Amino acid sequence: MKGFLGLSGAILIQIYHTLFDDNPTTYLLMLAVFPTLVSLGVMSLIHANPANTSNDKPHLNRFSLIALVMATYLMIIIIFQNIFTFPSWAHTLTTTVILIMVLSPFQVARTAQRNEQQPPSPTMAPLILTSKAQEEVEMNLQQAMGTINFWLLFLAMVCVLGSALTTVNNITQLGESLDYSTVEINTLVSLWSIWNFLGRFGAGFVSDLFLHRYGGGRPLFICFTQLAMVVGYLIIGYSGNLYIGSVIVGVCYGSQWSLMPTITSEIFGVKHMGTIFNTIAAANPIGSYIFSVQVIGKIYDKEAQARGGSCHGLHCFMLSYFIFAGVCVFGVLFSFVLFLRTRRFYASILQRRLKQFQGF
Repeated sequence: MKGFLGLSGAILIQIYHTLFDDNPTTYLLMLAVFPTLVSLGVMSLIHANPANTSNDKPHLNRFSLIALVMATYLMIIIIFQNIFTFPSWAHTLTTTVILIMVLSPFQVARTAQRNEQQPPSPTMAPLILTSKAQEEVEMNLQQAMGTINFWLLFLAMVCVLGSALTTVNNITQLGESLDYSTVEINTLVSLWSIWNFLGRFGAGFVSDLFLHRYGGGRPLFICFTQLAMVVGYLIIGYSGNLYIGSVIVGVCYGSQWSLMPTITSEIFGVKHMGTIFNTIAAANPIGSYIFSVQVIGKIYDKEAQARGGSCHGLHCFMLSYFIFAGVCVFGVLFSFVLFLRTRRFYASILQRRLKQFQGF
């Protein structure tokens, strides 16, 4: 579900262009009202379901397919909209298709509800039991904060989430200083949601694959994505190429929102997962404040003052992105230490899963 959050930004932008004719005031009103209306509208669909829903994998695969098709469609539409001038009827048509795609998961849910009374297949039972491998570890927030693993994960998230959120929050100023056109900047902002989604979706799928086949700990994938983010920051800092740099940073940023909640539930248990997850997620605004105000803001202001109040050129943000790259190196170290500390735990998950399969 975290992956769908990444797509929502691109969907809202398309609705905004079609229904509100690029009126910023109306757009802010839409952001304030629309999410609440959606929550109220679907509230009646939520109910306690006592049925056995252990064979949900085919339905989840359909949800994933719909999300991937939607992401591909949005990416094509966004690119085309910035190459060609769409008439009003074209905006209406493309937005109608998007709304149909958004509503299509309801049909998947209805199909799942009709089939949920059927008994699960024997081959699915080990997958049900696999989730019990983490039941032995159940910590509350105070207990979790007393562990080194908590602070390693928190500090890693400060490094990666804070620097990436600072990038997307300042991408307009960054693009203007590098002489990107307004159309190009708008395209980068729109496509960021797509890269964000792909990171959330891909990191969860790949880390699951490696965990259940090879016992590879998920913190290792945080190392990989942060190494890639270092490359993305260096590309922005050295060359000012926002097309390549924003793709790398966007995908890596999204991947953290797939990996971090899962790692939290696995290491600290699911009983108090919501509290612990939201505490670790505070790394996002904390890191954003540090890097936005104390790094990129002060460095840009200094460069702008030296040139009469505005700054244009690669030098405006070069030092900031070198600092971001260095910070992510520390994030790699934090997450790698976490991987070393938890690799036996993740190996035990694979061993239990193999034993469960051998018993069936």
